Amino acid sequence: MRTAMAGVLAMAMAACGGMALSGGGSGVAGQGSALRDVRPNGKGGGLMSGDARGGNHGGGGGQSGNGIYYHGGPLILGTTNAYYVWYGDWSGNSATSILTDLAKGIGGTPYFNINTTYYDGAGTHVTNAVSYGGDVVDGYPYGKALSDSDIQSIVLDAISSGALPSDANGVYFVLTSKDVKETSGFCKYYCGWHTYTTTASGTPIKYAFIGDPDQCPSGCEAQSSSSPNDNPGADGMASVIAHELEESVTDPELDAWYDRRGYENADKCAWTFGTTYTTSNGSLANMSFDGRDWLIQRNWVNASGGYCALSYSAPLAVQ
Repeated sequence: MRTAMAGVLAMAMAACGGMALSGGGSGVAGQGSALRDVRPNGKGGGLMSGDARGGNHGGGGGQSGNGIYYHGGPLILGTTNAYYVWYGDWSGNSATSILTDLAKGIGGTPYFNINTTYYDGAGTHVTNAVSYGGDVVDGYPYGKALSDSDIQSIVLDAISSGALPSDANGVYFVLTSKDVKETSGFCKYYCGWHTYTTTASGTPIKYAFIGDPDQCPSGCEAQSSSSPNDNPGADGMASVIAHELEESVTDPELDAWYDRRGYENADKCAWTFGTTYTTSNGSLANMSFDGRDWLIQRNWVNASGGYCALSYSAPLAVQ
């Protein structure tokens, strides 16, 4: 049975006060204008509101074109490498296999192909390719109440110790167990976020925080009683990982693709899932890859006027 899953965001944008204003780009099709656009802080997407899902941020408020603009910054081009840092206690949790399968399988799918509608100032498009680069189990070296700067330190420690490579094409995900708090607003303002930094040797890296939504199922889990992979926390994290991954690729330094209001591509479709089907355990899913069913939010297609979708297969237009 297939059905349409509706939804709406509980928050229009997390931590708007932390956003900056930015000018437009420099002559590339689809770029921002000379208007001073709100610059994202990487914490968009907000929380889910109960069982009401399906609304989105749409075209970005009085915009033309595809509803999202290029502001001149870099993108991740070529294969994106995903790395995991398992922070906290993940023993006996099937999330470690579920989310590894997500990273191994999402590249090359019709879903991730949506990101190929984004390009840099030279007109080079994002590639529909993601590789799983490996992981490290980290315990609690910074305790159970983490700040944003702690997340950065966790990533830099994993790189400087040699546990994970230093990779300019990498996105490093710090995945925290359900007993770990992120004190800047996890479960209150956001379910995950992404940003960037530079290693001591000068390599620019991108990283993201995703917490276990079992800590706040009403805010960060689309399904809390059952889920496609029999782990509502892990399945909830899968959608947030996809959200932060696609934004890390198309807006890695928070100065590339976003709309007038500071919404990045995944923010514009947050908590919307499109057409779903019922899995064998009675839960809902909307796509299948790597031998698993998934319920993952839609993403913004930067073509044909712009719209939220679960896949993109049309040939790229000449820019």
